[in-house]
Amino acid sequence: MKMVNRSCPVCGSKDQSKVFAEADCDLNQLDSFAFACRKLLEYMHYRLISCPTCDVLYASPIPELSELATAYHEPAFDSSEEAHYASRTYASFLPEIMQHIPNLDGAIDIGTGDGAFLEELLRTGFTSVIGVEPEPFQAPILAAKEEIQPLIKHGLFRVEDFQAGTFSLITCFQTLEHLYDPKQMCQDAYTLIKKGGAVFFICHNHRALSAKILRMRSPIFDIEHLQLFSEKSARYLLKMNGFTTITTKVIFNRYPLHYWVKLFPLPLKLKRFCLSFLKKTKIGYLPVSIPAGNLAVIGYKK
Repeated sequence: MKMVNRSCPVCGSKDQSKVFAEADCDLNQLDSFAFACRKLLEYMHYRLISCPTCDVLYASPIPELSELATAYHEPAFDSSEEAHYASRTYASFLPEIMQHIPNLDGAIDIGTGDGAFLEELLRTGFTSVIGVEPEPFQAPILAAKEEIQPLIKHGLFRVEDFQAGTFSLITCFQTLEHLYDPKQMCQDAYTLIKKGGAVFFICHNHRALSAKILRMRSPIFDIEHLQLFSEKSARYLLKMNGFTTITTKVIFNRYPLHYWVKLFPLPLKLKRFCLSFLKKTKIGYLPVSIPAGNLAVIGYKK
């Protein structure tokens, strides 16, 4: 696999003097779930650089874009339950956003998976709702409800596929970390949003308490994450691409207990035993809210 060096994907800084962590990965150990969301963790990561300008952690070197596209080819999907829990949590931010955007006509959810958040947008009153899920991600699209599937566009998010200035809201949840060029995605989102419209992102916060406690055993340090944000770097990303009135807020994620156990850094055999037990009992499906290190970021187009 050919690896390439890169500058900071947020601010463009070439200063790589501050190495946060050296590479720790064995690509031969990765299975079909390695590039799928809400999976069992391998605790692998590329070399991570701490940008002195914008505070993002970014991987360098990384595989070429064509290599990454191959890695994401037909990943397994088994996270519909967790996706709907997450969508309900994220939907709790919509009432506040709706007070400031011009109307509820036009919304794009980038990296929509099985379209769980599209359901929330429709329930809240949004119209002309579109989900984008990169082809050939067939598994999550096929897992979407029958009435949601026609709303999901197969393929990469491309600005030229939509009319500029026609969307009131663009969302992107726990996907910024995976993008080869998150700055370009923000620029494209700004182009598509109406005046007064908003972007709403959820990203991992590498400065969260959970990340400090678990350190490199935190689930945010993963082979599929090409960059990790903080409050400072997330604000920097939006501000440098034209967004104003930027707010950030800590997320209290709500998931069944068995999902939290899947994320906790236990020995693999013990983890599999606990998961098997919990999924056979009612307590394993008890919803638990935890500030797990995720950050909501909202910005508006003047």
